[in-house]
Amino acid sequence: MRRLALPPARLLAVVAPVSLVGVAAYVAATLAFALSPGNVRTVAGAAAFLVASTLAERFPVPVEGADANGVSLGFVFAVAALVLFGWAPATIVYATAPTIVALLARKPAIRTIFNAGVFGLVGSLAALLLTRLHGETPLDSVAKVAATGAVLYAANLLLVSAAIAASGQGTSYIGVIRSNVRWTLLPFVIMGSTALMLVILWQRSPYLVASLVGPLIAISLYQRTTHTALSAMRLALTDPLTGLGNHRHFHERLQRELTLAEQAGGIVSLCLLDIDDFKRINDRFGHPAGDRVLAQVASRMRQGGEAFRLGGDEFAVLLPAFDEDQALGVAQAIVERISVSNMGLAGTINVSAGVATYPHHSTERESLIRLADGALYWAKEHGKNQVRLARSNVAELADFRRVATTETVDPAARSVAASSLARVVDGRDIYVGSHSQRVAGLAAELALRLGLPAQKVELVRLAGDLHDVGKLAIPAELLRKQDGLTTSERRVVERHPQIGYRMLQSLGIEAVARWVLHHHEHWDGTGYPDGLAGEQIPLGSRIVHIAEALDAMTSCDRLYRRPLSAEEADRELERGSGTLFDPHLVDLLLFQSTERQELVGI
Repeated sequence: MRRLALPPARLLAVVAPVSLVGVAAYVAATLAFALSPGNVRTVAGAAAFLVASTLAERFPVPVEGADANGVSLGFVFAVAALVLFGWAPATIVYATAPTIVALLARKPAIRTIFNAGVFGLVGSLAALLLTRLHGETPLDSVAKVAATGAVLYAANLLLVSAAIAASGQGTSYIGVIRSNVRWTLLPFVIMGSTALMLVILWQRSPYLVASLVGPLIAISLYQRTTHTALSAMRLALTDPLTGLGNHRHFHERLQRELTLAEQAGGIVSLCLLDIDDFKRINDRFGHPAGDRVLAQVASRMRQGGEAFRLGGDEFAVLLPAFDEDQALGVAQAIVERISVSNMGLAGTINVSAGVATYPHHSTERESLIRLADGALYWAKEHGKNQVRLARSNVAELADFRRVATTETVDPAARSVAASSLARVVDGRDIYVGSHSQRVAGLAAELALRLGLPAQKVELVRLAGDLHDVGKLAIPAELLRKQDGLTTSERRVVERHPQIGYRMLQSLGIEAVARWVLHHHEHWDGTGYPDGLAGEQIPLGSRIVHIAEALDAMTSCDRLYRRPLSAEEADRELERGSGTLFDPHLVDLLLFQSTERQELVGI
């Protein structure tokens, strides 16, 4: 025979005493009313209120954000019945209506009994308070309705919130109370005023109560329509699997917070998170298990801030008014919380995270996202299950963006801004001196000797200045590492062309962005990021590539290699001709060797 599963001990500790006392009070009220029903007006009124309250319970009014299915207009009839008819008939009205609806809907027995107990107990408490209030003036009626409504609302709130918190949904008791008060206080105040109108009209003439039917139905329909519209809007902005905000909602909220921060001089932090080795979970346990992991991870992110699912196993947490240290603490707490959680079949899992802050790291949405993403990628490539804080200097990047996006841009001003930005990059890299400036000069000289028009020469110079701008999102310790890079570290560094491309793409200099993207492609197709070969590689990229290689060989004193002499550099260029470098550019450099030596200062 199948045994019924008992509720958790914490929940039983709340439900059992409330149900026992409340049901006893309900039974006592029923017996008292049966033995002394009062006059016909009281019996008819209680019956009418019971019917109305049952209809109200059957069609509750949805309330945004409440930890329940909505609020019932039965509260109106319960308060009015207590003031008008007294304890016994009012308790019957208050407890019987929701019990009938629960039984018809076949709701769980424990929930039905608990609710009946709550209503019986709360009705008795309110009736006890009313024995202290006397008088029949309108002011006395106001006091009775206010006191009764306050007791019903507060006692219901405390008892129902205790049951929700004890049910194991991961929310604290205070948190449930705070949420319910926030979303239900105003509706209950409105219903309290409606109960007062019902009491006064009934005292004048029971027939006048019919005038409230229309307004009550109108309130219910309006709230229901509003809730439906809000639900549709939320659905369009919500990830259906996790209940978090979706990709669209994330970008809208981030832009809104950045705009507010810019106007008020505030700060906004962004944390991007990614589940480590999530593909292994799907491959080993199946996609349903993976979906359960995503849902559980999402529930733990909600405790850190406003969370979003960007797609796949990628998440974001938006932290307005959090500086980088506070955001780093939140991110670390999320990572640690997830790492110690049991995810069912998948067991324990890890996540990695990257954090960036406005305006410390970036002053624009896309740039902030890229920096946080770069920090996340670094964390995943260096052991996973950790948080990485983005590091960059954004003042020069902001200045360059302002200059580059000006419609009537002065080439000289753009050159100055680019040089300033390039100096920041060089300051973070292992090169000594002004590497980017030298590459820009050599690239421009090559472009001139190729006979390119003056405007294109200046763009080549700009590409040479900015070819390493993507390194702003690369950890400085990697750029300054004294020994060779590991495979994972090299992959991080080799992302700088793509990062630089995305940084420059929106500035109206598409050609420069494209040249920066491909300046590490090799003539034989063995380069990165796309493995382009020969003429597939843009000419500007080929020029910057050979200019950078030549400067690295002759002007950069690396800890693991001395600068090469002119003759040694020539031999390296010849060796790389047709494999690393465009043969035509190599021939041009070798033919102009003497002038080149003067140019690069050998």
